[in-house]
Amino acid sequence: MPPTLASLVHHSALKLTVRAGEDRLDVPVRWVHASELADPVPYMEGGELLLITALKLDAEDPKAMRRYVKRLVGAGVVGLGFAVGVNYEEIPQALVDTAGEEGLPLLEVPRRTPFIAISKAVSAAIAADQYRSVTAGFAAQRELTKQALTDGPEGLLAALAAQVDGWAALYDASGAVVATAPEWAGRRAARLTADVERLRDRPAPASSVVGGPDNEDRVELHTLGTGRRPRAALAVGTAAALGTAERYAVHSAIALLTLTTERSRSLQAAHERIGAAVLRLLLAGHPDHARAVAGNLYGGLLDAPFRIIVGESADGDPLDGLAEAVESAAARSGEAVLVVAEGPERLVVLAVDGGVAVEACGEYAATREAERASSTAGEHTGDESELVVGLSAPAGPIAAAGAYKQAEQALSVARRRGRVLVEHEQLAAGSVLPLLADDAVRAFADGLLRPLAEHDATGRGDLVASLRAWLSRHGQWDAAAADLGVHRHTLRYRMRRVEEILGRSLDDPDVRMELWLALKATAAAE
Repeated sequence: MPPTLASLVHHSALKLTVRAGEDRLDVPVRWVHASELADPVPYMEGGELLLITALKLDAEDPKAMRRYVKRLVGAGVVGLGFAVGVNYEEIPQALVDTAGEEGLPLLEVPRRTPFIAISKAVSAAIAADQYRSVTAGFAAQRELTKQALTDGPEGLLAALAAQVDGWAALYDASGAVVATAPEWAGRRAARLTADVERLRDRPAPASSVVGGPDNEDRVELHTLGTGRRPRAALAVGTAAALGTAERYAVHSAIALLTLTTERSRSLQAAHERIGAAVLRLLLAGHPDHARAVAGNLYGGLLDAPFRIIVGESADGDPLDGLAEAVESAAARSGEAVLVVAEGPERLVVLAVDGGVAVEACGEYAATREAERASSTAGEHTGDESELVVGLSAPAGPIAAAGAYKQAEQALSVARRRGRVLVEHEQLAAGSVLPLLADDAVRAFADGLLRPLAEHDATGRGDLVASLRAWLSRHGQWDAAAADLGVHRHTLRYRMRRVEEILGRSLDDPDVRMELWLALKATAAAE
């Protein structure tokens, strides 16, 4: 405890007597200052015990004393020590009355007690309090370290909560609560998720204080980690501001949790390398080897139906956000997920079909889609830095390579359509015709049909329309000729001209397919 006016009054060597403000003696004394100035306020910081002999004061003038005392109280002076037997044999009644009215503790200092003795007493008490705080801080650090080594972050939080006489909570990078101590603090910690998210957006290391006297507690938030982006956050809730010993405990907890986080980071790097190896084995068609390498890291993920997610972006931030959303969702539900970064611009995720990781991917993509729609441009600009994601159909370990190809195909369609996320199942359930809008397909169609179009332009026939009618009737001469209003022999002649001009046989099903798709692509462009 820091020195107070009460502790000075009870100091046997000082012989101080209380003349006013008896009910305010429990206030802490930050320092002692002696001044004979008529107005010492400009030289005060607040929290001082001011010592005077009234050498330049008319201490018997009630009006002068009222002005003097009011200025001291306004400056935060916590007490006034008046030395008797120097200029006044006793404290003038005008000063005693005014100090009582303003609530300023007034102490009578006997002539045999020098001011330096009071200063030394306060200085010694402050030094002793600081020593106790530092000693308590080191003890707290030892206890926190012990708990961190034996019980991990949960034990550390419990020890920290006991040290600060409050509660503590640990959050992951997404702002989700990982652990709390005591357990009843879980609901309070959950209400701070938005504050943790805002803190995460600031340059690390960052901290903030939320709550206060009007709320149920005062909470300090601190980011954890040494990287550009914080990997976790710590919340400490107390009924009042932290003292020196409590501050030591919090700083120790931050250091220990940061070390734990960075150690976890190294383990995570090794985990990612194993994940990359497992993915390569799956895509190479060796599911048994993939299971052997994975061991128990991914639970039953490699045995149950899963989906493969492939994301790309020229800017790493969207991929970081996608990985964070998927991993955080899986961690909160205890679901296994495999996340592999194939360079800064590509991410591959293997997640349980119908699980929370796939759902989190969809929610993240929907958020990005909404942000894109509400941008100032008001429409998709085709900026290559924007996130695009492809999602495969459900598959098993044997079909992993096929699922990966499905995800890539869906990603390619997402890029062409200006979408953030496309599922392969959506492509299979729809029509192939929208895919013909691709510029490369249109160029192929124009090149394939151009000789026929040029022939028709000379007025020597209607080969394009005849070809369309014949293909639409599956090569049935009479039906196609009837659609065109010509004799079937005329149609046969035209189809021979088509074969001659194109140099291709209409008996070849691949040729008929290409010509039909070319006609559809041309019609879609018109």
